[in-house]
Amino acid sequence: MIGVEAAGKGVETSETAATLVVGSTGVLHSAKTILMQNRDGQITEPYSISAGLDYPGIGPLHAHLFKTGRAKFLSATDEEVLKAALFLTQKEGIIPALESAHALAALDKIKMKPDDVNVINLSGSGNKDMETYLDYFGY
Repeated sequence: MIGVEAAGKGVETSETAATLVVGSTGVLHSAKTILMQNRDGQITEPYSISAGLDYPGIGPLHAHLFKTGRAKFLSATDEEVLKAALFLTQKEGIIPALESAHALAALDKIKMKPDDVNVINLSGSGNKDMETYLDYFGY
């Protein structure tokens, strides 16, 4: 299993939502997980072009999969996500939601064999993200 986090403008910036890269163990909404916080345990503001991924933590199940190594997690920047979404739209006529486009962006980061099969769940339509797409591509 591979998960993809929203790197926003880059994990080296303060404008990211890549919790597993910049976060640490803490408690949020009564759940022990990995989250973005300062040294005093105060939640720090995440950033992602995708409103659905703009959250300072991850679910406890994902944290467990990460800590046990049962799942691999990558991150994708806003720019990588938008380019991957455009590619899918041009090739297949499908406008993906920005959340799903993060998975598309990660495909370039995965070493695959010619006979590998990859399944990507396109969880929603990009209709709600059209303004973001239009702004980015200059329409």
